[in-house]
Amino acid sequence: MATFNLTKYYSKQGLWSLFLICAFPLHIWTLFMGFRDFDWVTARTNSWDAVGVVSYGLLFSLFESLIVFATTALLGLLISRKWNEKKRIALLGTLVIILSLWSIVNQTYFIRTMQFPEQLSAFYINTGRPLVVLYLTALLLVSISIVIPTYAILVSPKTEKIVLEGFDRFSTLMILYLVFDVISLTIILIRNL
Repeated sequence: MATFNLTKYYSKQGLWSLFLICAFPLHIWTLFMGFRDFDWVTARTNSWDAVGVVSYGLLFSLFESLIVFATTALLGLLISRKWNEKKRIALLGTLVIILSLWSIVNQTYFIRTMQFPEQLSAFYINTGRPLVVLYLTALLLVSISIVIPTYAILVSPKTEKIVLEGFDRFSTLMILYLVFDVISLTIILIRNL
């Protein structure tokens, strides 16, 4: 019976770095949204409830980070083993951050109830298939935002080095956010006991 060995693809340090990169944008967004809602929850009930809301958000963000990490690590198995681990981590981390940023843009659009400019709306309506053209435009923009950094990482060792150095800086900050997760778990346990 053949066994699957994950260490052929990733080292423990590589997996840890990938997890921290997957968790970083999710925690930043959760903290931003939590502090955005802190005032109205405090006004509605009290500060302790607002702390609880932020704590639940951070704990959910931790579980969401684990899911994104597991999915990303599994998708990383599709990347050629000819590339070294650092290149794979740089590629996967960049893709996670780009897709997270697109998700944040999408959520911001709906939270702020923004509207398309009239000229852009008119353009899409005049195509006869506005939804199809809108989805194709979104696909094109997302594809370009993925292809250009991916290509840069693959062909330029300098770009790969810059990306990995940036990830190291994010990782240091993310460890602080993991401390916030532990504090959040403690607050939730105190609130529910």
